[in-house]
Amino acid sequence: MSDAYVRVEDLKVSFPTEDGLVRAVDGVSFSVERGQTIAIVGESGSGKSVTSQALMGLVNKRNARVEGRAFIGDNELISASDEQLRKLRGAEMSMIFQDPFASLHPFYRIGSQLVETVRVHRQVSKDDARTEAIDMLARVGIPNPERRIDDYPHQLSGGMRQRVMIAMALINGPSLLIADEPTTALDVTVQAQIMELLAELQVQYNTAIILITHDLGVVADVADEVAVMYAGRLVERGTLNDIFYSPEMPYTVGLLSSVPRLDAVSERLTPIKGQPPSLINLPPGCVFQPRCAAASWLPDNACASERPELLSVTSTHSVRCLLDKTQRDQFAAESLAAAAGRAGGAS
Repeated sequence: MSDAYVRVEDLKVSFPTEDGLVRAVDGVSFSVERGQTIAIVGESGSGKSVTSQALMGLVNKRNARVEGRAFIGDNELISASDEQLRKLRGAEMSMIFQDPFASLHPFYRIGSQLVETVRVHRQVSKDDARTEAIDMLARVGIPNPERRIDDYPHQLSGGMRQRVMIAMALINGPSLLIADEPTTALDVTVQAQIMELLAELQVQYNTAIILITHDLGVVADVADEVAVMYAGRLVERGTLNDIFYSPEMPYTVGLLSSVPRLDAVSERLTPIKGQPPSLINLPPGCVFQPRCAAASWLPDNACASERPELLSVTSTHSVRCLLDKTQRDQFAAESLAAAAGRAGGAS
């Protein structure tokens, strides 16, 4: 991790409330190189978006406690001042948010917003910035960019607005791009186009990408590494092959088992039972234990009392689970075979 371009070390984000301390992110560590993509996946409320907001300096430290360290190159982000973060945002690191309509100002033409993004970080004229904006709109696939640059956000489709957001994020050539559910509000065809566009632009700009998503189908197409989050913690981390072909944490297995299949259209999905725990009142043992189908495999109800650490399985694969490797492999094989069997029966 010490040599990676982006490094996150033991990141913790908590929010004091009247009911108690909400530990939204609890000891998260990962790294990503330039030109590589790490996908952070998990259910809503798992801490994915708070992690990305903490890296961008968008967590209000007057209302939250942010601990740990995070680096982009030689720049440390967590202890950086607001002024330092403002200089880095948009220049060294950028973010694409879930809802492009909410992220673009409705009263200003998209060209004005793109020009402002350029001129905040670089000393260029309005005309030169506008020329750059038109070129960037063309690169992200906006037709007739010379005309579209004077449109307001409401005059564009959802897919076009997201392309504008991508253009805004990349126009200053940042080395880190955080994409927070960038395809959530888009139809399937446009989703594929957006993810393909991000992959193409990543090659052009050699950008490190942190992709925040709950969609494992998107992950399979673009990620080099996957980090699975649950209740504010990483529960499994590995290469794409590790997670998709050799998953070991029962939560990861549950996510993979519940993915819809085209060959099982008539079959009911297999959801993970129960609900995620309250981040104010986490279970004393493994936080996934109340929902885990393998919790009964250990004697003396160990999963309910002992909290597992994130331990290495191989040099690229880490898992947070009290089951031994043989048990984890057996559970994964049985669960995924059952899901495949249901699909086969439906087809």
